Amino acid sequence: MKNNRFARKLGIGSALSVIAIASFAPAATAQTAPIEPGVTDAAAVEPTSSDIIVTGTLIRNPNLTSASPVSVISDAEITKRAPNTVEELLRALPGVSPGIGSQVNNGANGTNTVDLRGLGVQRNLVLLDGARVVPALANGATDLNNIPLALVARAEVLTGGASTTYGADAVSGVVNFITKRDFTGLEVNFQNKILQSGDGYSFRGDITVGSNFADDRGNAVLSFGYTKIDPVYQTQPFSLFGITSTNNASGGVASGSSFTSVPTTISFPTSDLQVSQSGASLVPQYQGFNFNPYNIFQTPMIRKSVYAATHYDVADGVEFYARGMFTQNTIEQIIAPSGVFGNELTIPANNPYLNTTIRDQICTANGIALGATCNTNAALPLPGVYRRLVELGPRISNWENTVYDVRAGLKVDIAKSTQLDISGSYGRAEQSLTQSGYVITQRVQQALNATNTTTCTVTTGGCVPVNLFGQAGSISPAQVAFLQAQSTVRINTELYQARALLTGDVGTFLPTSDKAISYAIGAEYRKYKYDRIPDAFAQDPSALGGAGGAILPFSGGYDVKEAFGELLVPLVADKAFFKQLTLEAGVRYSSYNIDAPSNPSFDTTTYKGGATWEPVDGIRLRGTYQRAVRAPNIGELFAPTVTGLTSLGTDPCAGAAVTSNANLRAVCIAQGAPAASIGSIQNPSAGQANQTGGGNPNIRPEKADTFTAGLVIVPRGIIPNLTVSVDYYDIKINDAITSALPSDVMDACFANITAASAASSACTIIRRNPANGRLSGPTSTTFGLPTPLTNNGRYATDGIDLTVNYNRKFGDLALDLNFVGNWTDHLRFQASPSSPNRDCVGYYSANCGPSLGQIMPKFSWQQRTTLGAYGATASLLWRHINKVRYEPGLPALYSGVIRNGAGVSSALAGQTRNFNRIPAYNYLDLTLQFDVAKQYQLTIGVQNLLNAQPPVVGGQAGTTAANSGNTFPSTYDPLGRAFSAAVRFRF
Repeated sequence: MKNNRFARKLGIGSALSVIAIASFAPAATAQTAPIEPGVTDAAAVEPTSSDIIVTGTLIRNPNLTSASPVSVISDAEITKRAPNTVEELLRALPGVSPGIGSQVNNGANGTNTVDLRGLGVQRNLVLLDGARVVPALANGATDLNNIPLALVARAEVLTGGASTTYGADAVSGVVNFITKRDFTGLEVNFQNKILQSGDGYSFRGDITVGSNFADDRGNAVLSFGYTKIDPVYQTQPFSLFGITSTNNASGGVASGSSFTSVPTTISFPTSDLQVSQSGASLVPQYQGFNFNPYNIFQTPMIRKSVYAATHYDVADGVEFYARGMFTQNTIEQIIAPSGVFGNELTIPANNPYLNTTIRDQICTANGIALGATCNTNAALPLPGVYRRLVELGPRISNWENTVYDVRAGLKVDIAKSTQLDISGSYGRAEQSLTQSGYVITQRVQQALNATNTTTCTVTTGGCVPVNLFGQAGSISPAQVAFLQAQSTVRINTELYQARALLTGDVGTFLPTSDKAISYAIGAEYRKYKYDRIPDAFAQDPSALGGAGGAILPFSGGYDVKEAFGELLVPLVADKAFFKQLTLEAGVRYSSYNIDAPSNPSFDTTTYKGGATWEPVDGIRLRGTYQRAVRAPNIGELFAPTVTGLTSLGTDPCAGAAVTSNANLRAVCIAQGAPAASIGSIQNPSAGQANQTGGGNPNIRPEKADTFTAGLVIVPRGIIPNLTVSVDYYDIKINDAITSALPSDVMDACFANITAASAASSACTIIRRNPANGRLSGPTSTTFGLPTPLTNNGRYATDGIDLTVNYNRKFGDLALDLNFVGNWTDHLRFQASPSSPNRDCVGYYSANCGPSLGQIMPKFSWQQRTTLGAYGATASLLWRHINKVRYEPGLPALYSGVIRNGAGVSSALAGQTRNFNRIPAYNYLDLTLQFDVAKQYQLTIGVQNLLNAQPPVVGGQAGTTAANSGNTFPSTYDPLGRAFSAAVRFRF
């Protein structure tokens, strides 16, 4: 049946392709880039036009070779990989750490982003033809879903500082998507993909048409795109049941992972009691909730896009150009049902759903005398109520993102080698978040205040009394209709840009070189605006059950004025041992003005210096040093302080051990734990503790020093068609805008408990659930760990990139070999001078890596082998991820036999697993391409050819965003073998 579904869907897609093409008469042949090896170094790609600007510099020079290492992903490689989104293409590159993407579920924000070198999505810049695109969110990151994939001729990735060239944010590098220029004809692409299991079907279709006009003085192109991706739920054998990672009594148990379960649990200071299966009494809490089957490994998305571009020679030496794009993305984040997460509630003693036995137990636990005092009590306290309202269905966050972005400019040739480029752009991103499936906690309290089954004490809003003490399904549809509501949040982001760039040369006057000295000077202005408008439910931290905290309104913005210049000096050319020696330098001055009542402002200066030396033909040495900066983004400056969720698996106050340590007991009580709860406090629910943090208008820009040094070998006379490049990089970020990690906050208090600790501010700033002493609970009363933003952080990473390309013909057989590898020596992160200086390379935990908790292996590489003959090619991509292990110095995770939990049966039961180590992983992707005719190309692919299953490490081995479904789904493939088929028609 599943295979039939696969064939059926592929057949439909292919049929649509044929129908679409049949409606067009053959036109002029589309101009496309020649097929190239996959990921290459820019040194192997020769510029073909004086208009080409190499990523990393603004100088316009057809003979320019950059001193900075730039990797190129060709259009041919994009076709082979069959990605649905640009994020899928970038995520697997060696040296790139996954950002928010299609396989991040709990923690998604409706966008797809890239994280270069694991330094954070806010520290790199995404460009389209060398220009910024309006950011999607307050953190300034660009949503990769807005990139017109059908028109991308190549993607250039520069890792290392580029702030001198592009301004702030380019601390860890840039990704520059270059679109096809002078496109003529018609090109239609249709792509289908489906998993071997029959799930996760996706379809991507693009139609692009272009033509020259006005006697070839101009060109215009128009492209339409549509993408639809189905969800993949975490129902595979390795992910179906949440497995506890911690090395304690519950470690290695495949069972419920969340304390908020069904039936209801009531947390009293001295015990946690759950309604029995029969609903007759309260019993010791015995069963958690298994949220895994509700969560997803592949985020559903519908994407619609339109892209148009034109350029026209108004007169000799005067060119007008413009581009505009519109995208509308609908993305759904799906997580387990809402509920009541530890809220303090009350219930009248004569509530119709409260039987005598449970009522008396509640009174006893609260110290209320049995008999008349208990029987007639109008408000029996329920200190902490936990009940998963499965009757409401899953929580769904529907993100609808609409982006408008237009850019226009004029290029004027002032002299033969001098050009003035003036451009302006405006972008607006509108994001609408609709949260559904959430219970309104205040309505739960209203529905508990009832003395019969039909009428609430307060009837406002059509209140229906609720049965909170039954099994799953005991809450009726009428009760559900009253308890739940939707919440909406609207976000608007705007970016205004204007730039004037003068490029040219000053001629050749050096006695050692006959090549001209080139320059680029200019000025730039950018203005950012941001506005977030949540409704009343979103703003109330106690309203939406399980929303993770309040979403408060805020507005902010800033503008920046910049002046910059770059210089390229061919110092020596065509001399002995100096075939070429070129120096380059640049500087950029930026003045920031913040839209705030105090109207603060600050200035930054960035600069760079580099050199390229080619002693003999075929050997090139290159190196750059750059001082880069990153100004604080709108979220870091203006976001209001709120309490949300963070990752924390263990709590020193949890369990019975605290009862024998008087100093530790005093600390827990000083943090707000009831004295009666000592000895029965539990670890944070589902490994998520509360944290309180927000923006800080007093933070200032980060400063980074980046250094690269490399060697490029092109031994044309010895081994033709071979290119080897090896580059060392070193990036250090000081005054980094960071907040303390959960473990930093905990260690500052609990690392050395003494008699004075209970009065120490490092301990008392941690605030616990007043009902049961936990670090998780209602965000309106449990503030958890303080994590304010400061400029006290530091990042440092260094490593080596290696790229090898080779191609050769053997008669009619063509061979292409491509290798891209990365060795990361260090990835250090220190939240403050007093925090541990963690090196996260090769490790995983809630502390590593610094941004989303994704894994940065010591070694990773990709190797592609392609054979082609007679219009057909077979290509095999080998992806390697080196072994990693749990962060040293932390309590070890579980290692042993996986056991079944209460009421569940796991397919992994009986297997021996070590959650502290993940072995090296290798994936193979096979692609077959057939040029059926000059205009037709068919591509068939199998991703994860050997159906490698991801590692199992449980649910608390990393952060919530990175560690989901018992694995790390953005690093390791949780989807299994997938099949794709694509057709491309060119006329």
